Amino acid sequence: MNRKETLDGLRHGPKLDVCILGGGINGISVFRELALQGASVLLVEKGDYCSGASAALSRMVHGGLRYLENGEFSLVQESLVERDRLLRNAPHYVAPLPTTVPIFDTFSGLANGIVRFLGLTRRPSRRGAVAIKAGLGIYDFLARKRALLPRHQFRGRKATLEKWPALNPAIRSSATYHDAWVSHPERIGIELLRDGLSAGPHAGALNYATIDQAHAGELLLRDCLSGEAFPMQPRLVVNATGGWIDIANGTLFPADTRPAPLMGGTKGSHLIIDNPALRDMLDGHMIYYENEDGRICILFPYLGKVLVGSTDIRVDDPGTVRCEDDERDYILQSLAFVLPGVRIRLEEIVFQFAGVRPLPASNDSFTGRIPRDHFCTVLEGRDGGPPVLCMIGGKWTTFRSFGELAADMALERLGRSRRADTADRPFGGGRVFPKDGSGWIRDLSESTGLSRDRVAELFGRYGTDAEDVARFTVAGPDHLLPHPGYSARELLHLIRTEAIEHLDDLLLRRTTIAITGELSLDMAEAALDLLAAEKGWLAPQKAEERSRFLVLMRERHGVAESTLSARNEQRSKLCETTVRSG
Repeated sequence: MNRKETLDGLRHGPKLDVCILGGGINGISVFRELALQGASVLLVEKGDYCSGASAALSRMVHGGLRYLENGEFSLVQESLVERDRLLRNAPHYVAPLPTTVPIFDTFSGLANGIVRFLGLTRRPSRRGAVAIKAGLGIYDFLARKRALLPRHQFRGRKATLEKWPALNPAIRSSATYHDAWVSHPERIGIELLRDGLSAGPHAGALNYATIDQAHAGELLLRDCLSGEAFPMQPRLVVNATGGWIDIANGTLFPADTRPAPLMGGTKGSHLIIDNPALRDMLDGHMIYYENEDGRICILFPYLGKVLVGSTDIRVDDPGTVRCEDDERDYILQSLAFVLPGVRIRLEEIVFQFAGVRPLPASNDSFTGRIPRDHFCTVLEGRDGGPPVLCMIGGKWTTFRSFGELAADMALERLGRSRRADTADRPFGGGRVFPKDGSGWIRDLSESTGLSRDRVAELFGRYGTDAEDVARFTVAGPDHLLPHPGYSARELLHLIRTEAIEHLDDLLLRRTTIAITGELSLDMAEAALDLLAAEKGWLAPQKAEERSRFLVLMRERHGVAESTLSARNEQRSKLCETTVRSG
């Protein structure tokens, strides 16, 4: 991920096979696919990698049980196949998740579900035991050949309340099935990007860069960090910008020939809650429940906290989305409905986030009926410009197959053939993943001199890539940071190897420090000191970066500077308690 080398390559030759706009999970996926086929390809992302919708997913890796109501059987089957591939190819970040559905009726929603399936109504409705049983039967049938996860099971009311006594006592029964969850989705994006870059110098990627029109057959790449501009002559452009796809097309086509809108996304907001009693109450399960209005919500343990969401609201500008107060209140109300005895204080919400689902343009008044499938369409170039392949729709779970589809269409346009398959290709810290994690940790501890606890932390964060981090860590003087789980050289390794240009790249996406509510002001300052020293920033630029980050945390994630400062005191008290107990 050497920015200078990528820019030098553009200086020496503007021609390439494909330019990909958008460094989210789908753009990175098609980049990886094309790079592994030997195509000369450049990925351009206006912000940081996986900083849009790909950082705001529900952390579920799933088939999409509710999509069966829309008749999207092929999407559900494809999603289940890709879910199982991720369980095999990324075992360091993707794991099984038992999922329990509280059921309040027996036959409710059955007739309405049928007419919704036929397209005769748009209304949401409560789903009863019969409808859920039918859906889970189909779910099991579609995954039967692989059988990586257990089949579903039902519990009666008594057994359900014995296991989860806090559930709404109005339930009739519950059903438990298995899907999966992803702990570090943004890191998966980085690992896929590195896998593509490993193919050779014909593959390059830039974050914090934009594309503008130049003249016939030529585009202009602008480096947002240096201000430099470079002409480019790609044979094909792939627009993988998700919710920004129509905005991006506006920069690729003259004003009088811009295509009709292709995207019509909806916003989903989520809360991260620090409530140990609620976390323990879930017993490792996700609760997949319907709110009183029929809207599907989720609730599950996430990295020691609890993730709960989400909303489904149409948006026009994907660049301004955030979790609004009314959305937060809706999510808390839904939680109070399914767990009526649980009360969440506002200060227990340690992080919030929102993203735009990249759905096809639709006038449907009920957002749940908008298709979740993906497809590609090609817009022919105008005035000598390259054709633009637009990636429409897509859910996080199917990023690999969607990237494969787009790459195959691109290869056909280029007259090239596929020479590598990614279906069974582990990546990043999932490569050579040990069956015996404890043995692997012990061996690395002995060879590096790091404690087993420290190596175990690194293994949990990076999988087998922890070896590179560990060996870098012991190669020079190191010290722990205000967050005791991280050391200076660990963060320095990330800064030097993972295209980190801003503080939020480091604290929001390359690590989970912020999303888990464990970021204090002291830790932010320590990370900024490391980043500024590595980048050679002077005091004014460092102060500007600090301000930029604090505004982002407050406006996008609901975390004020005063909250970060209060965590300094909490951390100090925790350390004092630890010392006394020791």
